[in-house]
Amino acid sequence: MFVDKAKIYVKAGDGGDGRVSFRREKYIPNGGPDGGDGGSGGNVILVADSSMRTLMDFRYKRKHVAENGQMGGANNCYGKSGEDLIIKVPVGTIVYDEETKRALGDLRHDGQELLVARGGRGGKGNAHFATSTRQAPRFAQPGEKGEEIWIELELKLIADVGLVGFPNVGKSTLLSVVTSAKPKIANYHFTTLSPNLGVVELDSDRSFVMADIPGLIEGAHEGVGLGHDFLRHVERTKVIIHVIDVSGIEGRDPIEDFRKINDELKLYSEKLASKPQIVACNKMDIPGSEENFERVKNILSKEGYDVFPVSGATKMGIKPMLDKVYNILETIEDEEEIVEVDKDLLYHKYADVKDFTIKKENDIYIIEGPLAERLLASVNMDDSDSVKYFQRVIRKRGIIDELKNMGIRDGDTVKMGSLEFEYYD
Repeated sequence: MFVDKAKIYVKAGDGGDGRVSFRREKYIPNGGPDGGDGGSGGNVILVADSSMRTLMDFRYKRKHVAENGQMGGANNCYGKSGEDLIIKVPVGTIVYDEETKRALGDLRHDGQELLVARGGRGGKGNAHFATSTRQAPRFAQPGEKGEEIWIELELKLIADVGLVGFPNVGKSTLLSVVTSAKPKIANYHFTTLSPNLGVVELDSDRSFVMADIPGLIEGAHEGVGLGHDFLRHVERTKVIIHVIDVSGIEGRDPIEDFRKINDELKLYSEKLASKPQIVACNKMDIPGSEENFERVKNILSKEGYDVFPVSGATKMGIKPMLDKVYNILETIEDEEEIVEVDKDLLYHKYADVKDFTIKKENDIYIIEGPLAERLLASVNMDDSDSVKYFQRVIRKRGIIDELKNMGIRDGDTVKMGSLEFEYYD
């Protein structure tokens, strides 16, 4: 089964807390603070891997969390940083921010990396807070939380050549005889519900990747049937082999089918419709096909198409067609990145987020947010030095100014987590 879309949650590791510790050695009963810093949390990094073909794995595991940093140690020892979490995805995967639907990255090359969530910084140990007047700080800084984000992965099949055509015209059969791919083949419509990939090896020096793309129907550009799923995969192919059934055994007009599919390609994307096309008139082994082929060739050749009579069943005419396809590929340069990636979004997603909010409920001012959480985790209200540090931080970070703007008065109650105190300027 081919899965080309997935939504996953990723979270970077939290930073380790700083340590509260004091030097204790023989003959030094009252040593100074020596608490070390916590380690940084691990990042979450996506890496394109050419050995992967689908996003199937992400259907079963949707939560991915990197390792946390360790707490700092005594004797100014740093805590160990968390390991980065490496998530492998197929080459051709586009990464979107689930919230904004904007592209964060386009992993088109093997080994290409994308940092999607940064680990939190480790907190500072109490040794950092010692001053000439505060020689024994009994508090340390907690580690920062790692970034977290829901992302959408979309795989656009990357192949040099795409086989297109109405259902049941023989695309899967053609792929099976020119490559080692083993698609399921049966005589009914919509046989192929997912793309199949194979490598065409003309000789030791000439090869290319071919994909049998799911068949489409009228209205595909609007999402009808397999619709957008089909067209998404065709977008990145360089050459299109348009397979038509010239046998007429199903009572269909091959020229009419050819027009309808090209109309769908054009309605979806002008760029897609302008890709080079080779016409493969398939099922030439069936009696009566020759007459239809001559009519198709006369019409389409005048329009500039190369038309080849082929048979997937007998392999007739396939090599000349593949030679022509290879010659066209040799003249086509690799396309530049076609996805508009918002590189700033990912790295500034958290930068502009306010780290505290204040709301008033029943004459109580409630302070919430990451800053409030970090302060509560680091402050020891039984220690005067720690309380002074707390007061200095809330003033420096603008909390006092915002309380004043909201009309707070001396004696009013302020709540921060489980901590309640009266405000006095």
